Amino acid sequence: MTTTATHLRTCAMHWTDLHEAAGQPATVGAFGLGLRGYLARLDAADAEQLEYEAHQAAHLRSLERDPIQIGERPVPVRLHILDTMRAVEAALIACADDIAHAAQRAPMTPPRAQRAAVARTRAERLAWEDRARQIEQAKADLVDPRRWRYTGRRTAPHAALWLLARVERKPGPCRRITEDEERRIGVVAAGAAERVERALDIAAQQRTLSTPCPDCDGAVDVHGGEGRVPVAHCTGCGRIWTEAGAVAA
Repeated sequence: MTTTATHLRTCAMHWTDLHEAAGQPATVGAFGLGLRGYLARLDAADAEQLEYEAHQAAHLRSLERDPIQIGERPVPVRLHILDTMRAVEAALIACADDIAHAAQRAPMTPPRAQRAAVARTRAERLAWEDRARQIEQAKADLVDPRRWRYTGRRTAPHAALWLLARVERKPGPCRRITEDEERRIGVVAAGAAERVERALDIAAQQRTLSTPCPDCDGAVDVHGGEGRVPVAHCTGCGRIWTEAGAVAA
Protein backbone atom coordinates (compact mmCIF):
# COMPACT_ATOMS: atom_id res chain seq x y z
CA MET A 1 0.00 0.00 0.00
CA THR A 2 2.84 2.38 0.83
CA THR A 3 4.40 2.04 -2.63
CA THR A 4 1.08 2.51 -4.41
CA ALA A 5 0.31 5.57 -2.28
CA THR A 6 3.72 7.04 -3.10
CA HIS A 7 3.17 6.53 -6.82
CA LEU A 8 -0.25 8.18 -6.72
CA ARG A 9 1.14 11.14 -4.78
CA THR A 10 3.92 11.47 -7.35
CA CYS A 11 1.36 11.79 -10.15
CA ALA A 12 -0.74 14.33 -8.26
CA MET A 13 2.14 16.45 -6.94
CA HIS A 14 4.08 16.69 -10.21
CA TRP A 15 1.16 17.37 -12.57
CA THR A 16 1.78 21.11 -12.43
CA ASP A 17 5.47 20.44 -13.16
CA LEU A 18 4.45 18.55 -16.30
CA HIS A 19 2.27 21.46 -17.42
CA GLU A 20 5.20 23.83 -16.97
CA ALA A 21 7.68 21.49 -18.61
CA ALA A 22 5.44 21.04 -21.66
CA GLY A 23 5.93 24.68 -22.57
CA GLN A 24 9.63 24.95 -21.80
CA PRO A 25 12.44 24.56 -24.35
CA ALA A 26 13.88 21.05 -24.35
CA THR A 27 16.82 20.57 -22.02
CA VAL A 28 19.63 18.12 -22.59
CA GLY A 29 20.98 16.03 -19.76
CA ALA A 30 18.25 13.50 -19.15
CA PHE A 31 18.94 9.78 -18.93
CA GLY A 32 19.16 8.34 -22.45
CA LEU A 33 19.45 4.90 -24.01
CA GLY A 34 23.15 4.56 -23.32
CA LEU A 35 25.84 7.06 -24.18
CA ARG A 36 25.30 6.65 -27.92
CA GLY A 37 21.65 7.60 -27.46
CA TYR A 38 22.71 10.48 -25.25
CA LEU A 39 25.14 11.84 -27.83
CA ALA A 40 22.52 11.43 -30.56
CA ARG A 41 20.14 13.40 -28.41
CA LEU A 42 22.71 16.20 -28.13
CA ASP A 43 22.99 16.38 -31.91
CA ALA A 44 19.20 16.33 -32.32
CA ALA A 45 18.81 19.07 -29.73
CA ASP A 46 21.34 21.26 -31.55
CA ALA A 47 19.51 20.72 -34.84
CA GLU A 48 16.17 21.53 -33.25
CA GLN A 49 17.61 24.67 -31.68
CA LEU A 50 19.01 25.86 -35.02
CA GLU A 51 15.68 25.20 -36.73
CA TYR A 52 13.83 26.99 -33.95
CA GLU A 53 16.14 30.02 -34.12
CA ALA A 54 15.74 30.20 -37.90
CA HIS A 55 11.98 30.07 -37.52
CA GLN A 56 12.04 32.78 -34.87
CA ALA A 57 14.29 34.99 -37.00
CA ALA A 58 11.81 34.75 -39.87
CA HIS A 59 8.97 35.44 -37.45
CA LEU A 60 10.69 38.56 -36.10
CA ARG A 61 11.37 39.83 -39.64
CA SER A 62 7.66 39.48 -40.42
CA LEU A 63 6.86 41.52 -37.33
CA GLU A 64 9.26 44.23 -38.46
CA ARG A 65 7.39 44.47 -41.74
CA ASP A 66 4.03 44.70 -39.95
CA PRO A 67 4.23 46.89 -36.79
CA ILE A 68 0.60 46.12 -35.96
CA GLN A 69 1.53 42.55 -35.04
CA ILE A 70 2.78 42.56 -31.48
CA GLY A 71 3.07 39.84 -28.90
CA GLU A 72 5.39 37.62 -27.00
CA ARG A 73 7.78 35.22 -28.62
CA PRO A 74 6.04 31.83 -28.92
CA VAL A 75 7.33 29.04 -26.70
CA PRO A 76 8.08 25.64 -28.28
CA VAL A 77 5.92 22.78 -27.04
CA ARG A 78 7.56 19.57 -25.85
CA LEU A 79 5.41 16.93 -27.48
CA HIS A 80 6.79 14.00 -25.49
CA ILE A 81 5.64 15.72 -22.29
CA LEU A 82 2.15 16.19 -23.73
CA ASP A 83 2.08 12.54 -24.80
CA THR A 84 3.04 11.51 -21.27
CA MET A 85 0.30 13.66 -19.77
CA ARG A 86 -2.33 12.21 -22.11
CA ALA A 87 -1.30 8.62 -21.38
CA VAL A 88 -1.10 9.11 -17.60
CA GLU A 89 -4.41 10.96 -17.41
CA ALA A 90 -6.21 8.37 -19.53
CA ALA A 91 -4.85 5.49 -17.42
CA LEU A 92 -5.70 7.06 -14.05
CA ILE A 93 -9.21 8.15 -15.10
CA ALA A 94 -9.99 4.74 -16.61
CA CYS A 95 -8.83 3.05 -13.41
CA ALA A 96 -10.95 5.38 -11.27
CA ASP A 97 -13.96 4.72 -13.51
CA ASP A 98 -13.58 0.96 -13.10
CA ILE A 99 -13.03 1.06 -9.34
CA ALA A 100 -15.94 3.47 -8.83
CA HIS A 101 -18.23 1.31 -10.96
CA ALA A 102 -17.48 -1.68 -8.73
CA ALA A 103 -16.98 -0.13 -5.28
CA GLN A 104 -18.89 3.15 -5.16
CA ARG A 105 -22.51 2.93 -4.05
CA ALA A 106 -25.23 4.75 -5.93
CA PRO A 107 -26.53 8.04 -4.51
CA MET A 108 -29.28 7.79 -1.92
CA THR A 109 -32.83 7.90 -3.29
CA PRO A 110 -34.85 10.77 -1.79
CA PRO A 111 -38.46 10.22 -0.64
CA ARG A 112 -41.17 10.66 -3.23
CA ALA A 113 -42.60 14.12 -3.58
CA GLN A 114 -45.77 14.82 -1.59
CA ARG A 115 -48.17 17.70 -1.41
CA ALA A 116 -47.57 20.09 1.43
CA ALA A 117 -49.71 19.52 4.49
CA VAL A 118 -50.04 20.81 8.02
CA ALA A 119 -48.91 18.44 10.76
CA ARG A 120 -51.89 18.05 13.08
CA THR A 121 -50.36 15.62 15.55
CA ARG A 122 -46.93 15.06 17.09
CA ALA A 123 -46.57 11.83 15.11
CA GLU A 124 -47.24 13.65 11.84
CA ARG A 125 -44.75 16.39 12.75
CA LEU A 126 -42.07 13.80 13.52
CA ALA A 127 -42.79 12.03 10.24
CA TRP A 128 -42.44 15.30 8.30
CA GLU A 129 -39.18 16.13 10.08
CA ASP A 130 -37.80 12.65 9.34
CA ARG A 131 -38.77 13.02 5.68
CA ALA A 132 -37.05 16.42 5.51
CA ARG A 133 -33.88 14.88 6.97
CA GLN A 134 -33.95 12.11 4.35
CA ILE A 135 -34.25 14.69 1.57
CA GLU A 136 -31.29 16.68 2.91
CA GLN A 137 -29.19 13.54 3.33
CA ALA A 138 -29.95 12.48 -0.26
CA LYS A 139 -28.96 15.92 -1.56
CA ALA A 140 -25.73 15.91 0.46
CA ASP A 141 -24.90 12.39 -0.70
CA LEU A 142 -25.43 13.35 -4.32
CA VAL A 143 -22.95 16.25 -4.14
CA ASP A 144 -20.49 14.52 -1.79
CA PRO A 145 -17.00 15.70 -2.94
CA ARG A 146 -15.64 12.24 -2.07
CA ARG A 147 -17.80 10.71 -4.82
CA TRP A 148 -16.10 9.92 -8.12
CA ARG A 149 -18.01 11.40 -11.05
CA TYR A 150 -18.15 10.39 -14.69
CA THR A 151 -18.59 13.99 -15.84
CA GLY A 152 -17.08 17.32 -14.80
CA ARG A 153 -13.70 17.33 -13.07
CA ARG A 154 -11.93 14.34 -14.61
CA THR A 155 -8.23 15.14 -14.34
CA ALA A 156 -5.17 13.08 -13.54
CA PRO A 157 -4.54 14.71 -10.11
CA HIS A 158 -8.17 14.28 -9.06
CA ALA A 159 -8.18 10.64 -10.16
CA ALA A 160 -4.87 9.97 -8.39
CA LEU A 161 -6.11 11.49 -5.12
CA TRP A 162 -9.44 9.65 -5.33
CA LEU A 163 -7.64 6.34 -5.87
CA LEU A 164 -5.27 7.24 -3.03
CA ALA A 165 -8.26 7.64 -0.70
CA ARG A 166 -9.48 4.18 -1.69
CA VAL A 167 -6.07 2.62 -1.12
CA GLU A 168 -5.75 4.32 2.28
CA ARG A 169 -9.27 3.22 3.25
CA LYS A 170 -10.52 6.78 3.73
CA PRO A 171 -14.26 7.25 4.46
CA GLY A 172 -16.57 7.97 1.57
CA PRO A 173 -19.51 6.58 -0.42
CA CYS A 174 -17.53 3.44 -1.27
CA ARG A 175 -17.08 -0.01 0.14
CA ARG A 176 -13.63 -1.27 1.10
CA ILE A 177 -11.74 -2.23 -2.06
CA THR A 178 -10.69 -5.83 -2.58
CA GLU A 179 -7.13 -7.11 -2.88
CA ASP A 180 -7.57 -7.56 -6.64
CA GLU A 181 -8.80 -3.98 -6.97
CA GLU A 182 -5.86 -2.73 -4.91
CA ARG A 183 -3.44 -4.67 -7.12
CA ARG A 184 -5.06 -3.13 -10.20
CA ILE A 185 -4.60 0.35 -8.75
CA GLY A 186 -1.00 -0.50 -7.85
CA VAL A 187 -0.13 -1.56 -11.40
CA VAL A 188 -1.68 1.56 -12.94
CA ALA A 189 -0.11 3.86 -10.34
CA ALA A 190 3.36 2.39 -10.82
CA GLY A 191 3.19 2.78 -14.59
CA ALA A 192 1.86 6.33 -14.35
CA ALA A 193 4.48 7.42 -11.82
CA GLU A 194 7.27 5.89 -13.89
CA ARG A 195 6.13 7.87 -16.92
CA VAL A 196 5.94 11.10 -14.93
CA GLU A 197 9.38 10.62 -13.37
CA ARG A 198 10.95 9.71 -16.71
CA ALA A 199 9.39 12.72 -18.45
CA LEU A 200 10.60 15.11 -15.75
CA ASP A 201 13.90 13.25 -15.22
CA ILE A 202 13.43 13.20 -11.45
CA ALA A 203 14.28 9.58 -10.73
CA ALA A 204 17.68 7.90 -10.69
CA GLN A 205 17.98 5.21 -13.35
CA GLN A 206 20.44 2.49 -14.25
CA ARG A 207 20.67 0.23 -17.29
CA THR A 208 23.13 -2.37 -18.52
CA LEU A 209 24.28 -1.99 -22.11
CA SER A 210 24.07 -4.99 -24.43
CA THR A 211 27.59 -4.26 -25.73
CA PRO A 212 30.34 -5.40 -23.34
CA CYS A 213 33.42 -3.41 -22.38
CA PRO A 214 35.92 -3.34 -25.28
CA ASP A 215 38.82 -3.76 -22.86
CA CYS A 216 37.71 -6.67 -20.64
CA ASP A 217 34.33 -7.83 -22.02
CA GLY A 218 32.76 -6.90 -18.70
CA ALA A 219 29.21 -5.59 -18.32
CA VAL A 220 28.78 -1.82 -18.76
CA ASP A 221 26.20 -0.04 -16.60
CA VAL A 222 24.88 3.41 -17.48
CA HIS A 223 23.81 5.61 -14.59
CA GLY A 224 21.80 8.81 -14.94
CA GLY A 225 18.51 10.52 -14.24
CA GLU A 226 17.69 13.17 -11.64
CA GLY A 227 19.05 15.77 -14.06
CA ARG A 228 22.52 14.23 -14.09
CA VAL A 229 24.65 13.62 -17.17
CA PRO A 230 24.71 9.88 -18.00
CA VAL A 231 27.91 8.05 -17.07
CA ALA A 232 28.92 4.53 -18.17
CA HIS A 233 30.91 2.29 -15.85
CA CYS A 234 32.46 -1.09 -16.55
CA THR A 235 31.80 -3.49 -13.69
CA GLY A 236 34.86 -5.51 -14.69
CA CYS A 237 37.85 -3.21 -15.16
CA GLY A 238 36.25 -0.10 -13.70
CA ARG A 239 36.69 2.09 -16.79
CA ILE A 240 34.32 5.10 -16.97
CA TRP A 241 32.89 6.86 -20.01
CA THR A 242 31.14 10.20 -20.23
CA GLU A 243 29.87 12.16 -23.22
CA ALA A 244 33.33 13.73 -23.37
CA GLY A 245 34.95 10.32 -23.89
CA ALA A 246 36.71 7.68 -21.82
CA VAL A 247 38.04 8.41 -18.36
CA ALA A 248 40.95 6.45 -16.90
CA ALA A 249 39.89 3.64 -14.59
